[in-house]
Amino acid sequence: MEKEPITLEGLEKIKKELEELKNIKRPKIVEAIAEARGHGDLKENAEYHAAKEEQAKIEGRILEINDLIARANIIDVTKLEKKDIVIFGSTVSLVNLENKQKKIYKIVGKDEADLTKKFIYFRSPMGKALIGKNKKDLVTVSTPAGEKKFEITEVKYI
Repeated sequence: MEKEPITLEGLEKIKKELEELKNIKRPKIVEAIAEARGHGDLKENAEYHAAKEEQAKIEGRILEINDLIARANIIDVTKLEKKDIVIFGSTVSLVNLENKQKKIYKIVGKDEADLTKKFIYFRSPMGKALIGKNKKDLVTVSTPAGEKKFEITEVKYI
């Protein structure tokens, strides 16, 4: 069983999601199934089939989260020695060498990744290109729009 790196914040987030699934969504869907069952013939009962499908999604996600928690390797970068090396959990400041645009990303696990918050998955093309690099290094990232070149201007462990 391979350990899955996750930040402390990411672990808290998925634990909250698990609680919501178990204590709110699961009981609601059980109620919806019972109500749909009361409408008669299950073969042609669209409400019943939709509720059963939703129940399968919820149960699948509960299993997925439980598995992730069991395999979690919590990384708290605030307790690591500061070395200006990009690692899982670090926050990286970059400058796009083409247009001089500045970007800041935090390297996180799959369930934490959210581009709108500038959290990138460590196994994404950008994450892979950054991991192991140092401050002032030049990085080339292959994207669907072609290769992009960046300079790492700062690495923080926050």
